[in-house]
Amino acid sequence: MRVTTGRNKPHPHDDAPDTAAAFERLAELPDGPERKALRDELVQGWLPMAERIAVRFKGRGESLEDLYQVAALGLVKAVDHYDPARGHAFEAYAVPTVTGEIKRHFRDHMWTLHVPRRVQDLRNRVRQAAKELSQTIPGRSPTIAEIALHTRLSQNEVRIGMEALECFSALSLDAEMPGTDGYALADAIGGPDPAYDVVVDRVAVAPCLQALPERERTILYLRFFRGMTQSRIAQQLGISQMHVSRLLSGCFAQLREELLAQTG
Repeated sequence: MRVTTGRNKPHPHDDAPDTAAAFERLAELPDGPERKALRDELVQGWLPMAERIAVRFKGRGESLEDLYQVAALGLVKAVDHYDPARGHAFEAYAVPTVTGEIKRHFRDHMWTLHVPRRVQDLRNRVRQAAKELSQTIPGRSPTIAEIALHTRLSQNEVRIGMEALECFSALSLDAEMPGTDGYALADAIGGPDPAYDVVVDRVAVAPCLQALPERERTILYLRFFRGMTQSRIAQQLGISQMHVSRLLSGCFAQLREELLAQTG
């Protein structure tokens, strides 16, 4: 006999299998091949129900095939955790379990930007409150203070929730920035800064420079920080330009060897 509602429509799960006895036997079986086979049989029997629940969520940015897989995962969890001794029918336990698994999937995996669970919860509460308040104050949007009072959240939490409403979709890099004349979002993205590499190199070479004799350190300072030519350095130190050149070459070779030894 087909089960119908008061509106003479078939119950959405009227083909649900009669598995009460099977679940009682599953609860008594120890881990092993027999229990696994019965568990798989129960999952297979209730799979049409799980897939019908998945269909309810189609058109929200996720493929139906992926929704089926998430629903099947929720069904497996329902079979594994259902306790027939509690007296509830399996369907009453499985439907919210599968539905919750699908909703968690959307909440955790379908955001354009990664948003912490706490912020996602704030977003949902703020959205629901704004929807409810808009029915009581027609003609305008509810204020942050009104939403905070309605949800018993702080105004800062409401602001965070409102900002999270923008995280489900990302703008194209070619999208025009608000308040600009054709200025695209991509125009605001910076490029690689070569100065960062210089910082790393300076930090790496600092101990090696400190280990050099004072005269060599002075020559390097005058050459690379004061911009002096080898001839001027030679005049200032009272040595030949050729000597300065040899000292610089020796410093370079020593620094290179020590840096290579650090990275090796």
